[in-house]
Amino acid sequence: MNLGLEGKVVLVTGGAKGIGAAIARSFAKEGAIVSIVDRNPDVAGDLVEQIKKDSGRAFCIPTELTDEQACRNAVEKTIETGGGLDVLVHNAGTNDGIGLESSPTEFLESLRKNLFHVFALTHFALDKLVESKGNVINVGSKVAVTGQGGTSGYAASKGAMNALTREWALDLAQRGVRVNSVVPAEVMTPMYRRWLDSLDDPEATLRSIEENIPLGKRMTTDVEIADSVVFLASARSSHTSGQIFYPDGGYVHFDRAYGKIKVD
Repeated sequence: MNLGLEGKVVLVTGGAKGIGAAIARSFAKEGAIVSIVDRNPDVAGDLVEQIKKDSGRAFCIPTELTDEQACRNAVEKTIETGGGLDVLVHNAGTNDGIGLESSPTEFLESLRKNLFHVFALTHFALDKLVESKGNVINVGSKVAVTGQGGTSGYAASKGAMNALTREWALDLAQRGVRVNSVVPAEVMTPMYRRWLDSLDDPEATLRSIEENIPLGKRMTTDVEIADSVVFLASARSSHTSGQIFYPDGGYVHFDRAYGKIKVD
C-alpha cells in the first residue's frame, strides 16, 4: 500500500531505541525523511546508518529534550536539513518511578522529562505544520488509563498527552493539522527485556503478563506500534483526528476475566 509519505519530513523524539527506532525505520521504509531527535547520538547514529544501508533517508539531531532552546534548535535543524516538517512524533519518555513518596520537586522534574518537550516541540513546529497541513502523533502509555502504582509523574504526563491529543485536534482542525495518539501496552523492547531480566523469575512473569493479553496471548511488537503510527500520519488516514488508538491485543479494554471463565 502506498501511504503517500514519500519525501515527507518526520521528526521522531526518542527515536534511537525501542519503539522510537521501530517508528523511524517504518517511516523510512515508506520513503519519508526521518529526523531522529535523541539524547543518545551514538546509538541514533548507528540507526541512521542502518536506514541508509536500506536505501532510506535519515539524520540525527542530538537533543536534551528538557531544555527549551534545545527543543527549538531540534525543530529548526530538522526543517533546515530535511527541507520542511510534515509529521511530529512525540515518542520520548521514561517511566521513572516518581510516586507519592517522592518530593514535589521530583514530581515536577518528572513532568519536565516526560511532558515539557511535548508542548515545546509542538509550539516551535506549529507554523511549519500548519504550512504543510501536517500532523502530530503522541505515543502514550497504558499507564494513563490503567494506572500502575508508584509512578505518579509518568502517569500524569501520559494522561496529559491523551488530553492534549483531543485539545490540539480541536485547536488545530481549522488549520488543517491532525493530532492523534497511539497507546502501547505490553511491548517487548530492549528496555522491557532488561526489566524482566532484573526479576527473580523473568519467564514466569512474562507468561503471567501474556496470559492477560486476549488476542494471541502475546506481547505487541514494536513494529505493530510503529506501523500504527505511520498509518495515522499518512494520507490514508486523512479524516482521522483526536483519536486515541490502542494496538494492544485487547489488553486495556477487555475484561480481565476474559479467557478465565469457561462457558459450557
